Amino acid sequence: MFKNPWWVVVGSVFGLLVGNGAIMQFTFGVLLKPIGQEFGWDRGTVSMAMVIGLVCTGLMTPLIGILVDRYGIRRIALPCIAAFSAIVALTSLTPASPLAFIAFYGVMGLAASGQTPLIYSKSIAASFDDHRGLALGVAMAGVGLGAALIPQYAQALIGMFGWRGAYVGLGALTFVLAIPAVAFLVREPDRALASETGEPPKELPGVTGRAALKTKYFWLLVVPFFALAAAANGSIAHVVPLLTDRGVSPQMATSALTMAGLALIAGRLLAGYLLDRLFAPYVAVVFIIIPLIGIVMLTTTSSTAMASLATVLIGLGLGAEVDLIAFFISRYLGLRSFGEIYGYLFAIFMLANGIGPYVMGVSFDKAGSYVPVLWTFAGGLVVASVLILLMGPYVYPSRHELARRKLAVQDA
Repeated sequence: MFKNPWWVVVGSVFGLLVGNGAIMQFTFGVLLKPIGQEFGWDRGTVSMAMVIGLVCTGLMTPLIGILVDRYGIRRIALPCIAAFSAIVALTSLTPASPLAFIAFYGVMGLAASGQTPLIYSKSIAASFDDHRGLALGVAMAGVGLGAALIPQYAQALIGMFGWRGAYVGLGALTFVLAIPAVAFLVREPDRALASETGEPPKELPGVTGRAALKTKYFWLLVVPFFALAAAANGSIAHVVPLLTDRGVSPQMATSALTMAGLALIAGRLLAGYLLDRLFAPYVAVVFIIIPLIGIVMLTTTSSTAMASLATVLIGLGLGAEVDLIAFFISRYLGLRSFGEIYGYLFAIFMLANGIGPYVMGVSFDKAGSYVPVLWTFAGGLVVASVLILLMGPYVYPSRHELARRKLAVQDA
């Protein structure tokens, strides 16, 4: 049962629907104002919890990657998911202390490291070769579904039970969806490779984690994905307060966030489809330029409609980065230490996810506006689009691409 590799994708969609991004990040803009209003905290103070949580996730993820490479997905992921669900629910007990709130998010971030795209990407990369990009794109659309649905779920819970009840509901939903998905549908990499090739390989192709840190490919990926994550996630995390500051109702602002989530789904599916057909750095540049346009629009418009469109464009770019990271690792650094290498890049990615919302909050508190930091984000994306084009040809192409290269050599 569930031998078809596409079941891995189905399980990944359900797992990522309540992944660290949907639960920790995309609900944060909805929860930010109610928490700040109850305790009298400014937005920079509340946003610091997100910074700490995401930094903790980033620091822990490389270790999770190493452990998953060594012991398998389920042994590591299932306890982490259970712990993550529990601490999300327990955040409802936050007292009137910023340090306590930040501490809750710190522990939440540590547990969330086992409920990131790492575990799902590792299984998918081992299960697919020629259709790897599409499989990753479809699976990571679960993040988009989470971005579209979970904030609405949180908003509804806030309306009925307050922000404390929202945390309880978010923790419960995570447990109910993610535990069965990983336990029954997400396959271990050795079994996935056996299904793909007929027998498990003696050694997976690729470099070790330590060797990857010495390659140009790793460092050429660091800056672009850092810039994209900081810009897209920073903007999205504050888009609800940004829009409500301009007179948009909380319901309409949350709807704009939902539209961004739907755009995220479209971005992941489109990126996955294109990765199997076009050179990956070209695809990456497209999904860097799209949010760049959205951010520029967000800084220059006072129109509600244009601000909503800008949010959608940012969501399209936000939709591509996680599956792009997985695809780039598999094609340039291989599968041998996929979990460890993904963990390193995801740590940097999560650091950027934390810094983006934080500098947005500081910009508002100090300058009374988000505009200065939005222009900084735009400049970073210009640099990112240049660097990603320096990657060069794939080091570990698909089997069909290898066959085409051999034919081309023979014909020459």
